[in-house]
Amino acid sequence: MNALKTFRPALAALIFVGLSGAAYSAQSEWVKPQQLIVDKSLSRTQLTTNEAVAREYATFWNTGKESLARDALAANFIDKTPPEGRKQGPEGAILASRAFRTAVPDLRCEVEQMIISGDRVVSHLHFYGTFTGTFGKLKGKGQKIDFIATDIYEIREGKIAANWHIEDNLTLMKQLGAL
Repeated sequence: MNALKTFRPALAALIFVGLSGAAYSAQSEWVKPQQLIVDKSLSRTQLTTNEAVAREYATFWNTGKESLARDALAANFIDKTPPEGRKQGPEGAILASRAFRTAVPDLRCEVEQMIISGDRVVSHLHFYGTFTGTFGKLKGKGQKIDFIATDIYEIREGKIAANWHIEDNLTLMKQLGAL
């Protein structure tokens, strides 16, 4: 029995190291900002947490991997600037990604710059891909898509609780052939 008591902490440590390694490995594959601007008064923990959750969410937009959005967004996530008809909560963002990936299956997202201050992260995003699918009544003809967006995330308890966003929809609609 004493051997078991001695063995448990060692086993727990091995499991923790394994999980930490997997988490670190996943983070190393997340989108990295080309430029990172940080509030130097933030604690290392808050800075690391805010950057990680923002990078995880950007990676969702880059890959379409829905588990990343579900992990990055709070269960009661609020989209402060939703397009008409978009659901609230993580499901709204996931449905938007699915719909846009139907139009642009090779969609990619880069973070040109990320600004972290207090409980906010501002991400300047660059989206690009090829319009080969359908978007509403529009059918793609292989047009290149290349537009920017800016998101402001409110981070609470390690999750994105709210998002204000603006996309360059004029450029996007022109590229889709809607205008």
